[in-house]
Amino acid sequence: MKLQSYTITQGKERAPARSYLKSIGFTDEDLKKPIIGIANTWIGTMPCNYNLRELAVDVARGIREAGGTPMEFNTIAISDGITMGTEGMKTSLVSREVIADSIELVARGHMFDGIVALVACDKTIPAAAMALLRLNVPGVVLYGGTILPGRYKGHDITIQDVFEAVGANAAGRMSDEELAAIENAACPGPGACGGQYTANTMATVMEVIGLSPMGLNSIPQVDPRKHDAARRCGEIIMNAVRTNLRPRDIVTRASIENAIASVAASGGSTNAVLHLLAFAREADVPLTIDDFQDLSNRTPLLADLKPAGRYTAADLDKAGGIPVIAKRLYDGGLAHSNVITITGKTFGEQLVNVRETAGQDVIRPLTDPIKKSGGIVILKGSLAPEGAVIKVTGLDRTSQTGPARVFDSEEAAMHAVLGGRIQPGDVVVIRYEGPRGGPGMREMLGVTSAIVGEGLSETVALVTDGRFSGATRGFMVGHVAPEAAIGGPIAAVREGDSITIDVQARAINLNISESELRPRFAGFSRPPAKYNSGVMAKYVALVGSASDGAVTSRPSL
Repeated sequence: MKLQSYTITQGKERAPARSYLKSIGFTDEDLKKPIIGIANTWIGTMPCNYNLRELAVDVARGIREAGGTPMEFNTIAISDGITMGTEGMKTSLVSREVIADSIELVARGHMFDGIVALVACDKTIPAAAMALLRLNVPGVVLYGGTILPGRYKGHDITIQDVFEAVGANAAGRMSDEELAAIENAACPGPGACGGQYTANTMATVMEVIGLSPMGLNSIPQVDPRKHDAARRCGEIIMNAVRTNLRPRDIVTRASIENAIASVAASGGSTNAVLHLLAFAREADVPLTIDDFQDLSNRTPLLADLKPAGRYTAADLDKAGGIPVIAKRLYDGGLAHSNVITITGKTFGEQLVNVRETAGQDVIRPLTDPIKKSGGIVILKGSLAPEGAVIKVTGLDRTSQTGPARVFDSEEAAMHAVLGGRIQPGDVVVIRYEGPRGGPGMREMLGVTSAIVGEGLSETVALVTDGRFSGATRGFMVGHVAPEAAIGGPIAAVREGDSITIDVQARAINLNISESELRPRFAGFSRPPAKYNSGVMAKYVALVGSASDGAVTSRPSL
């Protein structure tokens, strides 16, 4: 093994560095072994990442047992669910870049020979993968795990039910007491949001793309099996260091296509589009937003998971976990089987011993899919020339034409929804919430859930240059690009304009003439900056289009 850590730890001239490290318990023998960084996204502000401190101990034990020396370090995390609907939510997508940057900086500075990243809440997962792809040193991603479902009136519930209860309460369809009871029951302990929302979608992606060992991510966070999963990751990273198996060997065009197929088959979050585009940029793999449509078209929707389905992520684990979804893709010829994974085995080889629970109906057979094509649809047209994204999981209608109800912020739209000012047939337009305009491309779970809770989900559409939580359901179109803040067509929409969304035609159009639209563009001026200093201002200066992953490392605008 050629260990880059020796640059820091070996040789007479490195005596000062060794002296520092010996002061905190490392020995000469420790420093001759491969140094493995444990990138821990533990934080005490949310349930999603709460048990990662404990899991880091298990990872470290696995590393030592396999002949390495662990060094743990921390980075940040932002809770999407807790910040939702506030100015704080603008920090969520920004945090993806900061987490990736911080892991990259510590690993470059300390010259680790390998990394195990412990992740959970939504942005920590793609951020860890982005950092590993930049560094291209052997790396493993372990997802801390889903929360268990809550129970209310004999039914499993998740945080999605709380958000939707807010809308039902505002509409007078639910009492204050019932709202409080749902609030108190939905989240029974540590773990990330409990449906196929963004965290569990990206946990699925990590296993299928090959950066996480198959079968470990879908174990719930409070399940005792998670401790052994963490220990095994210590063994796996040491094997990867010995064989010099690197992230860019794993994340290829073929493995990214496998990952996109897993999102389509599982009814995953639209945020996966942003994150996989970002992965491709970091790995120098050609990928466009249109590729998602091609792959979704040929991949059936198989997993009956929330937000549109019946089951939680914990039920997926009981059914056999993410490997069962992967095996469906393999059996259907819908995945590339020969791509390498972090275990050293190919995608196909990892699936030889998949155990599917007899009689489970969480994941449908290939012969009886929920839908013949996947849950993600890319729309383009005069309102979104670069593209927009809608999740059609659970949707029966395929089109809507209606008058635009225009709002220049999420808060303004939320007040209108809760105030009963949105009518059946309306198309709610929320703009200046894109990567630059927000800044940070806030998720709209508060608004979308309020629409559902108000009983309007079957008749109202929503269009935004912001994005959605994985828990969002309904006729909701996000990631509209170009965004309003840089003069995209969504900035020209006026109250009452007719908008058509046609899922079958893959189209989203503003139904006004070119002659009427032209003077609106001529009068456009960029709004003043909302932040003039600090991390948010830096982000605005660097971030690219949502259609290209909203990355800052290589801005496209």
